Amino acid sequence: MTTSSFTPLYAHVHHDPDAPILDVEKLSVDFDGRAALQDISFHLHAGERVAVVGPNGAGKSTLFKVVAGVLPPTSGQVKISGFGPRGHICIAYVPQRSQVDWHFPASVADVVMMGRIGQVGFFRWPRHSDWDIVHSALDEVGMDSQADRQIGELSGGQQQRTFLARAMAQEAELVLMDEPLNGLDIPSQEAILSLLEKLHQKKITVLVATHDLGQAGSHFERVMLLNHRLIRFGPPGEVLNGDNLLLAYGSHAQLIKGKDGSTTLADSCCDGDGDDE
Repeated sequence: MTTSSFTPLYAHVHHDPDAPILDVEKLSVDFDGRAALQDISFHLHAGERVAVVGPNGAGKSTLFKVVAGVLPPTSGQVKISGFGPRGHICIAYVPQRSQVDWHFPASVADVVMMGRIGQVGFFRWPRHSDWDIVHSALDEVGMDSQADRQIGELSGGQQQRTFLARAMAQEAELVLMDEPLNGLDIPSQEAILSLLEKLHQKKITVLVATHDLGQAGSHFERVMLLNHRLIRFGPPGEVLNGDNLLLAYGSHAQLIKGKDGSTTLADSCCDGDGDDE
């Protein structure tokens, strides 16, 4: 399993209660002289649900990795509750499924317990109370009956529910999910979206990368439209209009006008689930 997938990078860091849960200022990331992100600025407050949309290669995965503290920015800064991204136990990062080693010999319960390492401490055995938290989280996502199964034996929807249980066991305050709905059937997508609503009710901030503009508009309070730079950030009705989508998707966008005046988009560039650097 990849380090960014299951090994917590966190320790205890104090939070400024008056600061945004996430504050990104003039963030830029370059790879070999090529700009993945350019001058990105935004902030989130506790409990917000935000969908991050844009074509493949727009920089969505790069943004998540910088916020999670696994990738350094070229310039600009990221602050979690007033402090730098590394050192926080409050961030749960779920990468794209294609980046995870599903042959890693860990049970579902073991994976969820990995979310407790920041609380338990390295080189210390979990207590009974930690296992109680793990099984409570698994029960909340409907996965406690699968606790002893190897993570690679699960369906895609079950794997994503396990990741959400890990975030709950971690007591995360900021959850980053990179394409969690990709490749899932409709019932599995609806189950994940229902669990995201539970996180919202718990005042947990959720940032989700998705290619489904319909879901972004109907299940998230705000939408971030990204293509290396921030095209627009705000309520779905203000972001997901024809002009903004053409700016983000360019020649890949096929805008379809409905009889009611609405605009939908067919994105010919978004097949597959490749990394979005």
